[in-house]
Amino acid sequence: MRTLEQRRSMVEKANPGLSIVQQCLLLCVCRSGFYYKKAAESELNLDLMRLMDAHYLEHPYKGAMRMHKWLTLDLGHKVSLNRVERLYYKVMGLRSVLPGPHTSKRSKDHPIFPYLLRKLKIKRADQVWATDITYIPMEKGFMYLMAIIDLKSRYVVHWSLSNSMDSDWCAQVLREAIERYGTPEILNTDQGSQFTSEVFREVVLSNTIRFSMDGRGRATDNAFIERLWRSVKYEKIYLNPTADPRKLASLLSEYFDYYNNERRHSSIEDKRPRELYPSSIQCNKNKRAA
Repeated sequence: MRTLEQRRSMVEKANPGLSIVQQCLLLCVCRSGFYYKKAAESELNLDLMRLMDAHYLEHPYKGAMRMHKWLTLDLGHKVSLNRVERLYYKVMGLRSVLPGPHTSKRSKDHPIFPYLLRKLKIKRADQVWATDITYIPMEKGFMYLMAIIDLKSRYVVHWSLSNSMDSDWCAQVLREAIERYGTPEILNTDQGSQFTSEVFREVVLSNTIRFSMDGRGRATDNAFIERLWRSVKYEKIYLNPTADPRKLASLLSEYFDYYNNERRHSSIEDKRPRELYPSSIQCNKNKRAA
């Protein structure tokens, strides 16, 4: 089974026989992840988002109102609260870890599921996976990163980049993780509309996975993957700014290989994730054979 990045590289823009749409369908590549368009945001908005992204990692308890005060009173930017709210909630998908009215937006027509991890002792690999989406700043524009992590081992079982937070893309990333590693007993997400959507729910429930969702206004319920975002941004993204999405994908591939196989984690007694995630051994063998 080829990886998503390998299949993306097989798409030929100048193929006379097959359109890009047809190639993406045949290769099971999400078009939103293949096409890259410069984000339709002004330079000011891009600067504001880069500032908020870095500031949020240090101050995740701040909502849009406090971000607005920081940008205007501390940094001197003359921007409206409405602009900051749109960028913070709708474009970047951020939310304060403190309870409040502004959390990940879900459709009122979509069902939600109870949070199953409270007081749960996670004793083995594949007992619980968690997934989320984060904003990734670039020199010109931005992308979104989705990752799925095994909570016992901290092993990143799969990840993907896209230029939009699309439900089909999220469902596809989960399908590919299941194809490579099998199914977890529980999958934990937030209440974002991508994860409450029918297409994503179908992948979860059809594989007999128990669906767990963070409580409203409780971003700390998914704290494991929030720490992953902090690590990948500080240790790789901010140190290697790029305007090329393919270069960004290459940087992330390097980092997650390091994160899984070389980086020691204090939260798992200074072990490496691959040491606690047995499925990674067989998967790596299969990747080499492919």
